[in-house]
Amino acid sequence: MAEITAALVKELRERTGEGMMDCKKALTKADGDIEKAIDDMRASGAIKAAKKAGNVAAEGAIGVKVGEDGKRATIIEVNSQTDFLALQEDFKTFVNNSLEKAFAENMADAAPLIEAQENERTALIAKVGENVNIRRLASIEGDVVNAYLHGNKIGVVVVLKGGDADLAKDIAMHVAASNPEFLLASEVSAEAIEREKGVFMQLNEDKIKGKPAEIVEKMVAGRITKFLAEASLVEQAFVKNPEVKVGELAKKAGAEIVSFTYFKVGDGIEKPVDNFAEEVAAQVAASKK
Repeated sequence: MAEITAALVKELRERTGEGMMDCKKALTKADGDIEKAIDDMRASGAIKAAKKAGNVAAEGAIGVKVGEDGKRATIIEVNSQTDFLALQEDFKTFVNNSLEKAFAENMADAAPLIEAQENERTALIAKVGENVNIRRLASIEGDVVNAYLHGNKIGVVVVLKGGDADLAKDIAMHVAASNPEFLLASEVSAEAIEREKGVFMQLNEDKIKGKPAEIVEKMVAGRITKFLAEASLVEQAFVKNPEVKVGELAKKAGAEIVSFTYFKVGDGIEKPVDNFAEEVAAQVAASKK
């Protein structure tokens, strides 16, 4: 029987992130062979990972990479169950590895990346005890491409025709702050405009009552103009200089905004609502059985 030294236990703990006693047990079972111990722990950890797979992962991080030539970018979202994990180096490494692979292979959607990263993902879940998912990916190309990453929660990629990388980054920063729904006012659907009219009429019923039709029409038109400015990127006031619209900013620089891609962590994921009182009550009831 090989001697299980404190140094060996420490090394295994550092490499796996598991508890000291678990590491010692694994090394004892593997007769001091650290590589075999790691394999055994991963095998058992895979079972834990499978159990975690059903847990909702709505936190996480956005990763963005722009090519050196400024013609291409990849943006991904990787989810975790807690924000705490999203800040840890193991998770950051997984996000970065996934992003680098997606960019290097010019992947256009998440499916091939998910398949390629499955072993690394499972190993990470086994180590950290949380569900981790690669949720989505976009690959963007254009004349001038640049991005802005706000912390690890919001990522934006902007494509320009003309202009330069600094302008594209400034506009991406604006998108991160303002989150426009559309690029152009002309892209706003008739249904969305009618819906906004209906909301305005309902909210201002008392103000509208008794007013001539032409006055009401002007009031509605004013609200729709404001709505289009709020919803479309080119009509929004630039965050760094509200005196100029974003579209005008680009035009003055000899550029045209072609597209923007906005990723925010957890967008559209339904998060479970924890009821602490119910959880405690259930634990108390279980203890009395």
